[in-house]
Amino acid sequence: MKGSMERQVTYLEYINRENSFHHHSYDNDMRQFEFLKAGDMHSVKETERIMNSGEVGHLSDDPVINMRYLNICHVTLCTRFAIEGGMDAEKAYSASDLFIMRYDRAQTLDEQYKLHIETTEFFTKQVAAAKKANIFSKPVIQCVDYIPYHLHEQITVSELSSMVGLNPSYLSVLFKREVGVSISEYVILKRLEAAKNMLRFSDYSLAEISDILHFSSYSHFARTFRKYEDISPKQYRDRHFRREMMAGVQK
Repeated sequence: MKGSMERQVTYLEYINRENSFHHHSYDNDMRQFEFLKAGDMHSVKETERIMNSGEVGHLSDDPVINMRYLNICHVTLCTRFAIEGGMDAEKAYSASDLFIMRYDRAQTLDEQYKLHIETTEFFTKQVAAAKKANIFSKPVIQCVDYIPYHLHEQITVSELSSMVGLNPSYLSVLFKREVGVSISEYVILKRLEAAKNMLRFSDYSLAEISDILHFSSYSHFARTFRKYEDISPKQYRDRHFRREMMAGVQK
């Protein structure tokens, strides 16, 4: 039986090569789930990109059943990554069960596709909510929501305090008390979080990443990165970046 399965896998690989079909790479696939685990809604765009890439698995000759199987695989991974991101495990498993029942009822390819995207969106939002669970005040939530989308700009306490309608000193104290770090350090941590994703999943140069994330210079970026990660940005990329992932994206 084992030999038979191995022969079938080998033959399927041959057929895929003959038809110029290849699955998307592991890193390319995992990117959507890394965003999900971070509570970052970019996960939805990644899911849409992968589903429209033509590189998804062929699990059934019936397109609706094929998509249903893909959805079940997808929700299983969404559930695991959401739990790792902080979502309550029982809630995540219950949501997974409900989605699978909805996949079972969906009779068209369009319904299955929309459910696939909805699955990613739901679990990502749940993770984002879980990460904010300990933040009680509206002004701090507004700041936390604002910062990740403006990392390419200068972000100041004065600007944030004006946005939320509080005195800068009071906002600084409130933010530090609820989040555990100062506003300036939180901005740095979010910039570094974005930098790590860009080092792993993009082909931007180190200098371009530094510029995009609004560091004053590459040397400032490198010093800050080493301070928090104990290695340089280049060392991080060399350790984590898989070139075949980018090759898969470009094909």
